[in-house]
Amino acid sequence: MRNLISELLTRLAEKEEESKEFVAQIEALEIVVTAILHRMGHQDQQAITCSIEDSLANVKPSDTVTSYDTDLLKKYLIRLLNRPSV
Repeated sequence: MRNLISELLTRLAEKEEESKEFVAQIEALEIVVTAILHRMGHQDQQAITCSIEDSLANVKPSDTVTSYDTDLLKKYLIRLLNRPSV
C-alpha cells in the first residue's frame, strides 16, 4: 500500500511539473506573438486580426473538441489580439 501511495505521489509530482512547463511555453508564445504584432504596421496587424477572426468564425465543436474548448480558444485569441500596445 505504501508503494502504491508513493507511486501515485510521484506521478502527481511529474504531472504538476509537466503542467508548469506547459504554462511557461504558452506564456512565452504569448509574449512572442504580442511582440511581433506590436512591431508590425497597423494595416498588417488588421490583416492578421481579420484573418484570424475569419478562421475563428469557422471553428465548430466536433466529436473530439467540445463547445467549451472552442469557446475557450476564441476567448483567449480575442484577448491576445485586443491587447493594448506597449
